[in-house]
Amino acid sequence: MIAVFDGHNDFLQRAVTAPDAAALWARGDGTGHLDLPRARAGGFAGGFFAIWIPVEDGPNDPAAAEAMENPPFSMPLPPPAPYSAALPHAMAQASALMAMARSGTLDIVRSVADIRRAMDAGRIAAILHMEGAEALDTPEALYLWHAMGLRSLGPVWSRPTRYGHGVPFAFPASPDIGDGLTQAGRDLVRVANALRIMLDLSHLNEAGFWDVARLSDAPLVASHSCAHAISASARNLTDRQLDAIADSGGLVGLNFAVSFLREDGRRLAFQGFEPMLRHLDHLLNRLGENGVALGSDFDGALVPQDLASVDRLPGLIDAMRAHGYDNGLIRKIAAENWLSVLDRTWGG
Repeated sequence: MIAVFDGHNDFLQRAVTAPDAAALWARGDGTGHLDLPRARAGGFAGGFFAIWIPVEDGPNDPAAAEAMENPPFSMPLPPPAPYSAALPHAMAQASALMAMARSGTLDIVRSVADIRRAMDAGRIAAILHMEGAEALDTPEALYLWHAMGLRSLGPVWSRPTRYGHGVPFAFPASPDIGDGLTQAGRDLVRVANALRIMLDLSHLNEAGFWDVARLSDAPLVASHSCAHAISASARNLTDRQLDAIADSGGLVGLNFAVSFLREDGRRLAFQGFEPMLRHLDHLLNRLGENGVALGSDFDGALVPQDLASVDRLPGLIDAMRAHGYDNGLIRKIAAENWLSVLDRTWGG
């Protein structure tokens, strides 16, 4: 079975609502997309476990989901999340991941060597990621979070922070919506670079994207995004953005969310893998075989019927093979490209 290293999941949001996060991880409860038994069954070797601050009237709430089933739509950006509420929620999610690590089935990794050791030992390799920097009152707070194990940061989710501006959930729409990074956002990039924390461009608007491209000395990475040329969602990346990522030696993880994959932008699950393969073909054409990976958004999005949970990942691998991708390319997309870009971002 080909191992998969995944660019994004929201399991920690489920974990903090459970009575026992470690037990939910170890045994599952029959809900969601991800848990340890299904991860092992699907060849899931690890990935980015996101800290995310919940929002009312988000894209998965019933009214928003119904609107997204019938494009065109443009969901308003939620208001900023206050630091006073964001910090305790972020700490709770980080604590949940640490509880999962104490079970002995998962390692919180801080280097590519850590990832490979965990994979070789049959443990899940988990990168602590922050999706939206609401829990950082200043850029310097990254020093504390880095000491706690944080190795990946998205300055925004799809709402404004003191650091920058996210893109709304809108179709058809351009990601060129709103202003660029604030001064605090530019300082955040510099601190992240100094600490070798990966900067994640998914959810960031286009002006902010170009600010990071200008300021950062690391490869440009979008952990869970798709191609705007295939599906004109504001959350997807234009060819110009993809070319900049390629020029930096960066990477895009293909998002499994159906509304970003479908050409019509509808939030309706589909059967098979054809839309995913169209996006993969386009990403490979713009980024090359070293610049494409997977970023599922498990437990955070509506995903295709044939990828209803992590144990179904072998079906995607089989579809890539039937589509004409050889095993070397599949292994790159499934895991090795993530490890390569992290090695170049984090260093030894």
